[in-house]
Amino acid sequence: MQQTVIGKSEQAAIFHEAEQKGLRLAIKGRLVALILMGGWLIATRSGNPTLAFEYGTAVAIFAILGVIHYRIIGTAQDRYWVKYLFIALDIGILSALIATQPIFDTVDLPQAVIFRAPIFPFYFVVLGIAAFSFSPGLVLWAGICGVAGWMGAFGFAIRNMPQTYDWGDMGIAPDTQTFMTYFYSPDFIGTGSRIQESIALFIVACLIASVMWRARHTVRRQIEAEQERSAISDVFGQYVPPAVAEVLISKRGTLSPIEREATILFADVADFTKLTETIGPKGIVEVLNAYFDAVSQIITRHHGVITQFQGDAVLATFNVPVEDDDHAGCAIRAAREINDLVHQRDFAGIHIQTRIGICTGTVIAGSVGGGGRQSYTVHGDTVNLAARLEVMNKELGTDVLISGTTTKYLAADDFRKIGQMDVRGLSEPIDLFTFATAGELNVPTGNVPATAS
Repeated sequence: MQQTVIGKSEQAAIFHEAEQKGLRLAIKGRLVALILMGGWLIATRSGNPTLAFEYGTAVAIFAILGVIHYRIIGTAQDRYWVKYLFIALDIGILSALIATQPIFDTVDLPQAVIFRAPIFPFYFVVLGIAAFSFSPGLVLWAGICGVAGWMGAFGFAIRNMPQTYDWGDMGIAPDTQTFMTYFYSPDFIGTGSRIQESIALFIVACLIASVMWRARHTVRRQIEAEQERSAISDVFGQYVPPAVAEVLISKRGTLSPIEREATILFADVADFTKLTETIGPKGIVEVLNAYFDAVSQIITRHHGVITQFQGDAVLATFNVPVEDDDHAGCAIRAAREINDLVHQRDFAGIHIQTRIGICTGTVIAGSVGGGGRQSYTVHGDTVNLAARLEVMNKELGTDVLISGTTTKYLAADDFRKIGQMDVRGLSEPIDLFTFATAGELNVPTGNVPATAS
């Protein structure tokens, strides 16, 4: 239950952040719209300085409100109702101007005449600005305020008219002369048209709000799916490598076998049996947990995948199942870091040594198993050879043995050749290398009398 609450809280935070970003973008767009529309209104009334000044003042007031709102977003003064307030202010000021300001102050006509001018689309601009918020509630609020403001301005404009004409006064089927007489009369108010415009505005607001709600619902489902996927990956990743878990989830639980060149790293704790006898089962588990945790972080950091923990040994693959063109280099860097780590620190208070074998070649990787249980594993001579090289470290007095099939991808100066090893099934022996840094025993080069299968 707690996980669900946290998930909803995270979703709310995501949507809140999206609303804030959308509002900031909307305010910027609003400013651009003000500049364009205000510039047009002022320019077309340049012959009337008084009217041009009034329009300029109105544009300035809208711009100042936008700046104030922009500065409040995301601060301690920002409350859930603030965005509703500024939408109401925009529509309120716009409606007040429509209700009180004539088209031309030089013309003595009823204020209701202004409703014949193309001013109603300004309400859709406010509605469009609200849509940037990604909030269905704010869009509906803008629609409701728009309807109230438009009809309120209309009611205020006609309140003191001594005589008015409406569509009903024309009759059901007026002739041309009757229609012209009423429609072009200064006293014609067209109440039905105002109601129709209000209904259209509200319908558009509802449509946009529905789209917003659907979009939020879709995003919410995606977030929940990602959270579920992440939870499965986290739990599953405790039992299989995280990279394998991700691929398994995307492949719905199975990985088809693939044949690919890869680099195998096999690491083992030296003198493990003796160490177990010395510190006991509980102590060895603590040591292994600390050691495996550190080694896992190193291998993962170098894009490797731990496919198996075998007692005190670690089998890691590079280039399967996740492709990496630099798989040989990644394995070498991981081995060097592991080797340096065990020389520099203890694990659960115990100092240990590791032996590492690295080999590059073709492997078969995929899901295997039966009885409803699957395991991701790798097979092939390359895996066997990496394990054999790990064992040979004890014979040669080295910490890390690397096959020539791996070092050929890297700079030769980084390695010191140990010798060669005959491998059953291959016509030529494999060159063996170790790191060219200090810390290894001075083993003379030559032929190594060993065979691997």
